[in-house]
Amino acid sequence: MARIYPFRALRYNLAQAAAQDVVTQPYDKITPAMQQAYYQRSPYNLVRIILRLPELFDGDGAVYVNAARDFAAWRQSGILAQEREPCIFAYSQRFAVPGQPGVVRERRGFIALGELCDYSQGVVFRHEQTLSKPKSDRLNLLRATRAHFGQIFMLYSDPARTAEQLLFGNGDGPLPEIEVTDEYGVLHRVWKVSDPAKINLLTTSLDSKKLIIADGHHRYETALAYAKERAPGKLPGLCERMSGGLQQPAYPEAAAMMTFVNMDAEGLLILPTHRVVSGLAGFAPVRLLEAVRPYFEIEELPEGDVAAATARLGKARGTAFVAVTARGWHLLTARPAAVDEALKGTPARQRQLDVVQLHSLVLEKLLGISPEAIREQTHLRYLRDAAEAAGQVARGDANVSFLMNPVSLDQLREVAFAGEVMPQKSTDFYPKLLSGLAIYALD
Repeated sequence: MARIYPFRALRYNLAQAAAQDVVTQPYDKITPAMQQAYYQRSPYNLVRIILRLPELFDGDGAVYVNAARDFAAWRQSGILAQEREPCIFAYSQRFAVPGQPGVVRERRGFIALGELCDYSQGVVFRHEQTLSKPKSDRLNLLRATRAHFGQIFMLYSDPARTAEQLLFGNGDGPLPEIEVTDEYGVLHRVWKVSDPAKINLLTTSLDSKKLIIADGHHRYETALAYAKERAPGKLPGLCERMSGGLQQPAYPEAAAMMTFVNMDAEGLLILPTHRVVSGLAGFAPVRLLEAVRPYFEIEELPEGDVAAATARLGKARGTAFVAVTARGWHLLTARPAAVDEALKGTPARQRQLDVVQLHSLVLEKLLGISPEAIREQTHLRYLRDAAEAAGQVARGDANVSFLMNPVSLDQLREVAFAGEVMPQKSTDFYPKLLSGLAIYALD
């Protein structure tokens, strides 16, 4: 069962540092331009901890050591202050839906600690593969700072919406303690909840739940590895009581900071992640079409019209994607029998996913890109913006781009609970959770 805990969070002292100036997007979503902007925004912006610019600020190259030094200095000076009592934090994100003018949604959840479990325990489920390089980077930062600065995005199922009602009621509660609008126009609001009775009701309501990692697979696996490193052989589920009757993890490393969102509530949005292929020797659009024809129906589309192409893709029957090449744009719709035969070694539920058909059949078998090269992104880039993906082909920076439909929440749930994984970057939950709203310090 899922174990959820309140915690004495470190938070920015808003009298010394405005929230708008110090919070960031998750480390892996920070572009070089955003990184520079964050540095200029405040000397206490969290980017100086989670994604430093060593060539400018760390002459000796000791990135993680210097991140830990700054983190300790901010705590010592009072820039970061620790809550006096264990809390959880209600967290709301109001956003305009990309590509749908006038459509606004709100995603609600809460920030707390979640116990770390091996996937084999059947409590926490993943849905994507991970890479070793990002995990090594995050593990080095965790070792140096002994703190979690961003939240792992967790999904749970509760059709009755118990936690949401408990935390947000009818929306007529107190004003938020933090209110920030990010680079994408998303309004983030945070409320502290310290009432032990309410916290106990909330954590108890999730006791029987299974959790799916929506975002943060690398950070979850890093935190789990660190917990095993620091306390080898310790079993999960060993809690100690503390004042107010609130449970805490048996040891600090046994939990990580997470945001929990009900997958049965409104507000969840998964965007497509488009694939851009480059650097293939001897690539020819005509040969690509010849290779895919036995497996996919091919429909020619107007060139250069991204809106029309994505609209047509969204109406396609069955699994499909758009191939953008210098010689034309084509909708590829799967021939089910042929694809099933080609991917007969792949689990049946995954054979129905366009992202699996693209990776396993088109990229690997037909274009000859090895699974290792795909994992290391040797010939592959991932983009949210369909126009940019198509534009890279038009500029000659890519061989072919594949425009995708998003994975559905039902598909994700089915694959995850079956203990299977999809290719990396199969899902793009929007918006992202801001880092710096709360910090879980292990010391």
